[in-house]
Formats: sequence, structure tokens, C-alpha cells
Amino acid sequence: MLETKQAVKDVSRRGQRYWWLRGEEEGPRPFHFSFTWFVACFLKLTTMAKSCMPLSELATSNTHGEDSPYFAGWKAYDEEPYDAAENPSGVIQMGLAENQVSFDLLEEYLEQHPEATGWGCGISGFRENALFQDYHGLRAFRQAMATFMEKIRGERAKFDPERIVLTAGATAANELLTFILADPGDCVLIPAPYYPGFDRDLRWRTGANIIPVHCNSSNGFQITTQNLEAAFAEAVAMGFRVRGVLITNPSNPLGTTISRPVLEEILVFAARNDIHLISDEIYSGSVFSPDEFVSMAEIVEERGYKDCERVHVVYSLSKDLGLPGFRVGAIYSYNDRVVTTARKMSSFTLVSSQTQKMLASMLSDRVFVENYLETNRKRLKERHDYIVEGLKDAGIECLRGNAGLFCWMNLAPLLKETTREGELELWKLILQEVKLNITPGSSCHCSEAGWFRVCFANMSQRTLEVALRRMRNFTEKMMMIKEN
Repeated sequence: MLETKQAVKDVSRRGQRYWWLRGEEEGPRPFHFSFTWFVACFLKLTTMAKSCMPLSELATSNTHGEDSPYFAGWKAYDEEPYDAAENPSGVIQMGLAENQVSFDLLEEYLEQHPEATGWGCGISGFRENALFQDYHGLRAFRQAMATFMEKIRGERAKFDPERIVLTAGATAANELLTFILADPGDCVLIPAPYYPGFDRDLRWRTGANIIPVHCNSSNGFQITTQNLEAAFAEAVAMGFRVRGVLITNPSNPLGTTISRPVLEEILVFAARNDIHLISDEIYSGSVFSPDEFVSMAEIVEERGYKDCERVHVVYSLSKDLGLPGFRVGAIYSYNDRVVTTARKMSSFTLVSSQTQKMLASMLSDRVFVENYLETNRKRLKERHDYIVEGLKDAGIECLRGNAGLFCWMNLAPLLKETTREGELELWKLILQEVKLNITPGSSCHCSEAGWFRVCFANMSQRTLEVALRRMRNFTEKMMMIKEN
């Protein structure tokens, strides 16, 4: 009611001001003014009513998690990004798992092969790209993806292009699988700490729930059958129907690979409880030594495809190839019904034909692929070792990692109190005073306070040096305060 009265006053004032600006001492005749005033009020109130129109509870629910520290850190960076020349005291983004260390190799390839980004055959090539394509994806690209995925895994596993379902990134792939495997109210188990975006990707639109499988530092956060069974029992006690377990291998945020015996145990666990197993392997080409990575696809083949119908592999070109803007992901399922259903649903998350054609050319070039994978692994390891040594010099220990674009560092000694609140207090201090955006472990559902994920591949070497210098100065200051 107060808003309505204020709106009427606002319109009335504007009406009187209109006639004064026209240089007329008086407005129109009473009836004329009343009618004009009435119309203006009506339009104003209609606009207000529209602004208060309800939206769907699903779209406006807080399960997106945009207010979490994970996303809040991104906002802080967007508002004050670091720039060596323009803003040297700005926020350095260390919360983004993006691979830029080998971008020059991609640029070099495109310079040497301009035909990859062109229309091919002039107008006819343009027409071929512009008109409707097979929603299942171009066969040439699916074949190139299958071959690339085999190459990453040392050709120890085979991928049938007909089982590859293309999606607009791994985010879409994981959500699509959740839609297919679970109904609203069902749940998925995920070993924690896990990628913070899963809370959005798997829950927001699907209505599914996540039950963390809590792992701890005593064994390097490795997944155990006991942890899995405990989480399963917890979910059942809460009244949830468990539909699957999702693992990330290599792990985000740990930067570690899952061993063969553990992978076998996870599949046995899934079979015993009659649930699905999703293996997110988007960092499989970012393992520093390729022999240290074992794909769930290898386990399936070694078992003679026993229980394969419950296994689904997710992959993407966003991390290994450093192309998150291209939005290219894939689902590879051994389940015929899942493949058929995913293809039907993939019409909501297509990859453009132009993108497919360009990447089909790139991934089909064996010389380029071999050189890229080898060089990228070497550069990532060098960058990883550099930041781990730099943090060690600052008195900070990290979990021993062998993959990915990040490391898992332990800042527990700097906490005022070993709680989630103490961790978030330290995170805010680092974000606001040190101007580094790092991801607190609580955003990854880590059960131990004080762990943080720090990314190292999305910036230049010089920027990384600045970040380490800031961190070293901060830890020295904090330790002096603690000692006093």
C-alpha cells in the first residue's frame, strides 16, 4: 500500500512538472488532467505489478550456490582484477581451473592450418555448416574424439564413436546423466572433497541431492569401501534413494589420480548396491605421467565388460586442451538405454557444427596431438612443482599431487580456530587483504578445516611469482602474530 501511494505521488509530481516546463502557468482542464493522471498511474502500477510477478521456485532456488565462497571469490576478482601495469594491487584469480600454459601450441596449429577455421569450400562449405546437422554430432568429430580419448589413455581402452554423446561441456554432461539416472528427490554419492560446481550442476535443475562420501587426510583423502558404505547408509537413513556414485579421476580439487585397486573396489561397490557409476575424467590428459592414470574404461575391459551397463564416462576438451569457451563435452556410456536417452536429451545442449569441424581437424592430426599432450604434461608438471616449492618456502605444505591444474594446500596452522568458521575467516582475510582468490575446502565439502585449492595454470609465470610473494609475506606476518 505504501508503494502504491508513493507511485501516485511520483506520477502526480511529474505531471505538474511537465506543464511547468512547457511554460504554462496552469495545467489542462481538470477533466483532461485527471484522465492523463489516471492513465499515467495505471501504467506505473502495471509496471510495478509486472516486476512482482512470481517466477518458478526451481529457477529461483538457492541450490545454484551463487552466494557460496567459491562464487563470491570470482565476483571479488571480477570487481578488481589484477593487472601488472593497470592494477598491480588487484585480486589474483587462483580459484579458476583453466589451462593456459599450452595455449600457444593451439594458436600455432591454427596459424599453420588456416583451413581448419575456414569454410572449406567457400559458399558450399558455409551452407554445410549453417544448416541443420545431425543432433548426435558429426561422425568425423565423434571419431576424432574417440581416437583422442584413446590416445590420452595410452590406447589401453577403446571407445566406440557411436556411443559418444556430445554435450556443451562437462557441466551439461554431468547434469544430463543426473536427469537420466535420478528422479527429483533421489541422491548421488560423491567422494569429498569434490568440485564445488557439482552442487549446482547436479542439483539445481534436476531436483536431485548429493551425499558427500567423506574422506580424510590420514590416507591422502583416498576413497575407501568403508567411506562409501557409510555414505550409502547415511543416505538411506535420510530417506533418499541412492541412484549412483560420481567420482572425478584425476580428482578436482586434490590433483591426484585414483589407483587401479580403488577403482575396482568402487565398481564392485556400485554393483553390490545396484547403482550407477559416473567417472568424470576431464583431467585425464593432464596427468603429469600418463602411466599413472587408469581410466574406468580400462577397468570395464579388464573385467570382460561385467557390470559395464552401470558405467558412464564423462569427458571434455575444456581442461586438457584448454578450450572452456568452446563448450565441448561428451558422455560415453556402456548402457544402450542411457546412450539412446542421452541422444534424445542432447538437443538442449548441442555443440556447433563449426566448432566440431575445426576440432575434428585438430584432433585428427596425430603429430599435433602427440606433441601437444607431451608438451602440456611437461609444462603442467613444471608449473605444479614451482608453486609447491614456493608454498613450501612460505611454510605451507601441499598434498602430493600428480595431475590437474591445481594443488591442495594445508593452511590449518594459520587458523585461529580449527572450524569451518575459522577457515572462512582466513579465506576472507586472504581475499580482502592479500588479494588472492583461492577456494576454501568447506566449499568442496572437506570434513577437515584448513585445506584450500589453489589453481596455477590460468596465469602467467610472472603473475604466479607475484601471488607466491604475497602468500609468503602473509604467512610470515600470521606466524609472527601467533608467536606473540
